[in-house]
Amino acid sequence: MQTASFIAEKIVGHNTAQTTADVSNPGQDGGKYGEPNEKMLALVWQGKGKVEVVETSKPKLIDARDAIVRVTGSTICGSDLHLLHSAIMQLKPGDILGHEFCGVVESAGPEAEANGLKVGQRVVASFQIACGSCKYCKEGLSSMCANTNPAGVPEAMWGNSTSGFFGYSHMTGGYAGGQAEYVRVPFGDVNLLPLPDDVPDEKGLYLSDVLATAYHSVVDTGVEAGNNVAVWGAGPIGLFVAYFAFKKGGKRVILIDDVQWRLDWAKHKLPNVEVLNFGELARGESVTKALHERVPGGWDVCIDAVGGEYSKGWGHAIEISLGAETDSSEIINEMITSTRHFGRCGLIAAYAGFTNHVNVGSLMERGIRLIGNGQAPVHKYWKELLAQIQSGELDPTIMLSHRVKLEDTAKAYYKFEARDPKVRMMKTFIETKASAPRLEHTPILSAA
Repeated sequence: MQTASFIAEKIVGHNTAQTTADVSNPGQDGGKYGEPNEKMLALVWQGKGKVEVVETSKPKLIDARDAIVRVTGSTICGSDLHLLHSAIMQLKPGDILGHEFCGVVESAGPEAEANGLKVGQRVVASFQIACGSCKYCKEGLSSMCANTNPAGVPEAMWGNSTSGFFGYSHMTGGYAGGQAEYVRVPFGDVNLLPLPDDVPDEKGLYLSDVLATAYHSVVDTGVEAGNNVAVWGAGPIGLFVAYFAFKKGGKRVILIDDVQWRLDWAKHKLPNVEVLNFGELARGESVTKALHERVPGGWDVCIDAVGGEYSKGWGHAIEISLGAETDSSEIINEMITSTRHFGRCGLIAAYAGFTNHVNVGSLMERGIRLIGNGQAPVHKYWKELLAQIQSGELDPTIMLSHRVKLEDTAKAYYKFEARDPKVRMMKTFIETKASAPRLEHTPILSAA
């Protein structure tokens, strides 16, 4: 049997062309990609369980379609914790993290300007990096861009590579991320969406990932009017999966988690949502049994907004620790057995590699559709979601719990990881020296 660790060892030396891995931290390249005499603050990964804010070089334009963005807002995503835990391969000490950010265009290459990008524009960046001209980009599937991530590991593990991502390891191209004061944005004319004056950063920022990701899972898994929808995970993504499931006409929507304050938060923001704390189930009672008691026969659609890193039982924890798998299949199996015959299960949460013990019999025999949603093609949904924010129909601030300074980002990571009921950190707005004054009715600045 080829274990996950065996496969990882075989592909580490995979020969690839020079990629943006060289610019994951512009301060480590001897001035080739950064401005040696111009410094900035950035959050960097320093090893498993450790991140810190350091001073490094400000990035500079490399390509004619590049842009340099002065960051005015960023955030911490649940998937950033996978990096903190080293659950994603190919991180290097000093890599700048953060895949969600907005800001102002400080400079742009001549081709980016010729294509309409303007210096001084307020913009939000897509977390994925698209070229705009390959087959997938032309189809609106920007997360599968063929030209921005020639790294060999995804090809070897998954059969093909996905697009590059900001601040998300060398598996996704090694691009420096947005938990920093400045970011170099390749193909700036494609990957930056102008923000109108009536959309403040506290709302526009989340077009970079969380809103598009939640919306994509609902659309791609096929939630329809009258459906009963079960969602695993009551974090920001799960909250907005539930929100968009209702908007698509979902009849009943339930959020499943074991962190009670997150379930309470969701119930407060979305009064019609049902909640299930699996940590409070009686001994011997399963999530599947509890869900079937609510909807006999099973739910129409189940969506995983948690991911494969978090094993619930000791068996998968041991297999992951031994390298026999990279991800746990427990939530996948709960979804399969909780779904009605010919129902649909969507995976929007992060799964990095391989898992064991999938209930493939139930999947096949009952005609369950198991759908890997993929990383959300942000560009496909940008304008639609922006219009909803402008109209007041969509309010991203319902998930905002904290506002911190960039200097305190490392502390915020650890508090976010802890899920402390006294702190209740849901979604954070990270401000920089360039940030605009706080939007009224959003969280005030706090010490992380």
